[in-house]
Amino acid sequence: MEFLRPATWREALDTKAELPGALPLQGGTDVMVEINFDERRPEALLDLTTIRELTEWDMADGRLRVGAAVPYTRLIEELGASLPGLAQASRTVGSPQIRNRGTVGGNLGAASPAGDGHPPLLAAGAVIEAESAARGVRMIPVAEFFTGVKRNALEPDELIRAFWTAPASGPQYFAKIGTRNAMVIAVCSFAIALHPAERRVGTGLGSAAPTPRRAPAAEEFISHELDWDGRGPLRESAARRFGELVAEAASPIDDVRGTGDYRRHALSVLARRTLAWAWNDHTAAITGKEAS
Repeated sequence: MEFLRPATWREALDTKAELPGALPLQGGTDVMVEINFDERRPEALLDLTTIRELTEWDMADGRLRVGAAVPYTRLIEELGASLPGLAQASRTVGSPQIRNRGTVGGNLGAASPAGDGHPPLLAAGAVIEAESAARGVRMIPVAEFFTGVKRNALEPDELIRAFWTAPASGPQYFAKIGTRNAMVIAVCSFAIALHPAERRVGTGLGSAAPTPRRAPAAEEFISHELDWDGRGPLRESAARRFGELVAEAASPIDDVRGTGDYRRHALSVLARRTLAWAWNDHTAAITGKEAS
């Protein structure tokens, strides 16, 4: 197994074109475990961790562009206010050492159904920036990025360069259930994002299907039920139905972490709770503006 360490992004793209079977390394917190347990033996490792531009983020056209190698620790510290849902999810990833090394780009490349970063990106409507030496940049909506268990929409010669998402325009929350509070793979997870200007709710489900996914019927239902002017309470019947529709969007399996029935029940609870938290924040913000 070769170990390749390109010095520039262009060199990385050229190397990936020449060796499509080379496995990109953008943190290695998943990849190294699989190699150590002999679950994967790629022909080469393509180490991208020294390419500086992948570790940077900026604003462009009113959206955040976050490099694929920005670690979870920096997402929490530098982008927590702009991307609260993703920051909350980042805090649940592994240990401090893992958060210092792990990246959203690596999480996307692994495409695990249980990836903690995926549900907030789905709820926010993020877009993945991929690039190849031959065809240039391709923008992939995150809802179209996951194609199967640990499979994604990247072509063999493509690499993830960044993800794009608008700063939060309303409350965002992430919650997950695990066998303990830290350093655990999610039994299931859920993210919600309110988009008040669009009068729309975004959702993301994790560890509940072959791929991370949204709950479109739940989004459409609750978006029409909410009083976006913030003067009406969140009706219990609407919250309950929202939870039911989220559970119906899942297609979980039974495994050592939990049964499919338990995951569906847990998702309905997480959906109701995060909706209530987000709606309380939304109405409090409106009340505060009116009072001032």
